[in-house]
Amino acid sequence: MSERRDGGAAGAAPAKVDVAEKLARIAEHWRPKVVAELNGQEVKLAKFQGEFVWHRHEREDELFLCVAGSFRVEFRDRVEELAPGQLIVVPRGVEHRTVADREAAALIFEPAATRNTGNVVDARLTAPNGVKV
Repeated sequence: MSERRDGGAAGAAPAKVDVAEKLARIAEHWRPKVVAELNGQEVKLAKFQGEFVWHRHEREDELFLCVAGSFRVEFRDRVEELAPGQLIVVPRGVEHRTVADREAAALIFEPAATRNTGNVVDARLTAPNGVKV
């Protein structure tokens, strides 16, 4: 039997993910944590508060699903407000940033090893890849 990247056996029954429990274990803002993997993609959870850095992802689309609070995704030509249950897909190459006036949480779906700050390296905001919770 082959191994999956998460150490489980390929074809094994999946374990459910309790999003609320995983969010409760995340203390830092802007540091996405991997909660699931599939087909070369990662499902991440992150808490937001304040303003993130303007950036773009050259080769990756990025999906944000608001799961708690509210936040906005700012583009150079418009702003999209997200409330719980709403999502947006940011196409590759499009400059954007997320902003949350109060703490919010998002589920992020993107290819594995996508840098959270895209084309920018920021000493405070660039998070390590592949960190699980």
